[in-house]
Amino acid sequence: MIGILPLLFLLWLGMVPASSQTSRDDPDGWPEFHGKDRMNKSKGIGYLKQWPEKGPELLWTISGLGEGYASVSLAEGLLFTSGTLEGQTNVFAFDLNGKLRWRTPNGPAWKVEVSWARGYDGSRSTPTYDDGMVFHLSEGCRLIALDSQTGREIWSRNLMQEFDAPMPDYGFTESVLVDGDKLYVRPAGRKGFQLCLHKKTGETLWVNGDIPGTNSYSSAILTELAGIRQLVSNSSNCYYGLDPETGILLWKTEFANVYEVNATDPVVFRDQVFMSNGLGGGSELIRIHPDGSPLRVEKVWKTERMDNYHGGVIYHEGYLYGSGDRSRGWFCLDSKTGQEMWKISGSMGSLTFADGMLYLYEENGRMRLVKASPKGFEISGEFRVPRGGAGPFWAHPVVCGDRLYVRHADKVYAYLIK
Repeated sequence: MIGILPLLFLLWLGMVPASSQTSRDDPDGWPEFHGKDRMNKSKGIGYLKQWPEKGPELLWTISGLGEGYASVSLAEGLLFTSGTLEGQTNVFAFDLNGKLRWRTPNGPAWKVEVSWARGYDGSRSTPTYDDGMVFHLSEGCRLIALDSQTGREIWSRNLMQEFDAPMPDYGFTESVLVDGDKLYVRPAGRKGFQLCLHKKTGETLWVNGDIPGTNSYSSAILTELAGIRQLVSNSSNCYYGLDPETGILLWKTEFANVYEVNATDPVVFRDQVFMSNGLGGGSELIRIHPDGSPLRVEKVWKTERMDNYHGGVIYHEGYLYGSGDRSRGWFCLDSKTGQEMWKISGSMGSLTFADGMLYLYEENGRMRLVKASPKGFEISGEFRVPRGGAGPFWAHPVVCGDRLYVRHADKVYAYLIK
């Protein structure tokens, strides 16, 4: 009888609903772009350290999303994403078996207006879940709040019209940030660059118009720098920190490439902010000091290495990991000095982190599992993600519960990695 108990326990685990497995294995879930703290690091443990030759098992595939580069968020046993379909931007919710629960339109699909952006159509913003609500910014800057269980619209605002915001070349891409009753969003308009709204009603709480430049293609983070809680984000030519309660500008620093395209989210650690952009812009580390008004910004180091375009950068145990655009390939940099620990030439891409491992999703569709270590580039498995439509593989991957979620165009794939 005793020998049977472990087997019965394993059988019982197999019958636990997927939503319960997610909450047990990763209690904070993945309710927004790059996770709850926006560090892009899963809190789950026990993942495979070596993949089978053909890669991990594909559990299911979602189809019918249309065009887009949005990632996924997960909460309440649901998966949320967005896509453009039949001339509309849409927000979707699926259960954790890949079955559609609801689909809600969020305004007309973005129309490409410049020649160099053609072929990159589709929704960019990953839905943000908080307290039974889902928030989404369309590529046309329509902000919507939905009931997470039904998809019913609670409120919406057209921020491009209200704040006289010019359309960015690649559309609006921000995944909005929610904290308590506050929602932070950046239309970069002439009547308001950075906004704070009440998440329940959409009412404007404060507006900041002191930030130079035009819109960027990144998302903000909330963090503490120099002992002060801050909203940190960027424009086309600078990074900045704001008081999240009042919107007062605390500091800013110039950072731009020749095309004035900033698409990498700020990465914060030990009172420092790592900034990077593609197209030859390179990377830079700054430190924020509490003295001065505005706060004093110290430049720590700068390098042309790892000029990250839009795939994201991860900080782990003193090192920075990400890909380069013109410097082509994957990098590990020492965060103290900017020294290159290793580089593997090849494709750029996006990434995420779980249980000591990096999940590298290259824009050609190759997914790689690599140990997060400055000692070298050690591959522990790889596979090709099937094409879900046209365009590069740019959506950021997610590890949550026992799964790896990967988006390409019209499809989301769920792989078992425990």
